[in-house]
Amino acid sequence: FVTGKHRYPSDQKLPEMLHGKILRPTSFGATLVSIDTHEAEQIPGVTVVRDGNFVGVVAPNAEIASRAVAAIRAEWKAEPQPSNKELFEYLKKNATAGKDPTGDASRYEAGSVEKALASADHRLQQTYTVSYIAHAPLEPRAALAQWSGDNLTVWTGTQRPFGVRNELAEAFRIPEESVRVLMPDTGSGYGGKHTGEAAIEAARLARAAKRPVKLVWTREEEFTWAYFRPAGVIEVSSGLRGDGTIAAWEFHNYNSGAAGIRTYYDIANQRIEFHPSRSPLRQGSYRALAATANHFARESFMDELAHLVNMDPLEFRLKNLKNERLRAVFEAAAKKFGWGQAKAASHGFGMGGGFEKAGNIATCAEVAVDRKAGEVKVLRVVSAFECGAIVNPDNLRNQIEGSNIMGLGGALFEAIEFENGGVLNGRFSSYRVPRFSDVPTIETVLLDRKDIPSAGAGECPMVGLAPAIGNAIFDATGVRLRSLPMVPNGLKAA
Repeated sequence: FVTGKHRYPSDQKLPEMLHGKILRPTSFGATLVSIDTHEAEQIPGVTVVRDGNFVGVVAPNAEIASRAVAAIRAEWKAEPQPSNKELFEYLKKNATAGKDPTGDASRYEAGSVEKALASADHRLQQTYTVSYIAHAPLEPRAALAQWSGDNLTVWTGTQRPFGVRNELAEAFRIPEESVRVLMPDTGSGYGGKHTGEAAIEAARLARAAKRPVKLVWTREEEFTWAYFRPAGVIEVSSGLRGDGTIAAWEFHNYNSGAAGIRTYYDIANQRIEFHPSRSPLRQGSYRALAATANHFARESFMDELAHLVNMDPLEFRLKNLKNERLRAVFEAAAKKFGWGQAKAASHGFGMGGGFEKAGNIATCAEVAVDRKAGEVKVLRVVSAFECGAIVNPDNLRNQIEGSNIMGLGGALFEAIEFENGGVLNGRFSSYRVPRFSDVPTIETVLLDRKDIPSAGAGECPMVGLAPAIGNAIFDATGVRLRSLPMVPNGLKAA
């Protein structure tokens, strides 16, 4: 790893290997009207491959392949499409009937929400939104394909080698036994490399060229043509009794997913529903799935309810929470953080937490806000986590810290901008990811439950961060931010 000799998918080589590039449409869903490949075909060593809307080139090296694909003159036809500016209205209008594709239950109901709301002493309704975000892996998609008769071997970076094998078999109408997928160590995935598009593209080019072909996506291709974490609209309504007891809870998620959608608070009357929607962009898995969106909405709303009845946010949560494991992490995080202590002017404290994939997380955050400059700085994060019996505490801490660092991007500034079928910020210079300077002091409290079987820790710790930061910003400023990312252009623009 240190010397650079370790080989990732983009480093793979075979004798007589060619390099491929794909002609991409001008926008999502565009169809090819006309094409002129004459100039590209005049470049020595270049072969143009065409199969319907699929057009690519193979060449002796990647530079020549890039030059050849740029020389192709193509005309595309595209239909008008929404932009990120009207995204959330579009998702609600285009809700469809159906189940959550991840298999999570899409509807839950208990008691009578209407009766409980009618008799409540306090009522509140809010809407939260979540933008599409990119996985932004260190290594873009890459694949090397080789045919031997009707047998296909592909080296590619994927999180689902058997799923990619199935995709390849279906794409080329060959038995799965004729397909071998080899998976070198991959330069990160985060849920973004479940599908085999690069593998299929490399295999199509290799079959036409009758030689091994390596295909490595550019950074712009990765930002544009890979799938995104789903955007969503979440509507929450609740009714409270005068003593702060939650009497009614209604929660509707449009598009982003059903993972983590059920409330863990003790509420007699509930209606919770996921509504699939027609997504204008390609979407799929991302670390923690929709649990990040659903926890952001729920834990932000819990903070709003606490302020509605003038209760401390921790006290309000514990009043409405019977689950001992969740109570334990909230109490442990608050104790380590120093919840309730005095804080500096322009600083704010916030908390968020929940349950996902058999793990329990509570996160407290301290932020500093410069209202004049519009700057928000996350100073300190304390996470208490319990996932049963701890096997490897060092690795567990790494997972929790990594989740919090990755979660900073989606909480504060990561968002895909698009218009009429085209991504507008498909490069790192215009798509902001967390930097070293963004990372706060991170403290972790591990609760070891030897009496409970171990569970994973790769996803759950992320879900408490965004609401903790949003609630801390409100504590510092009185400004309630209900959209992820919360401060893509600073607080003045929020």
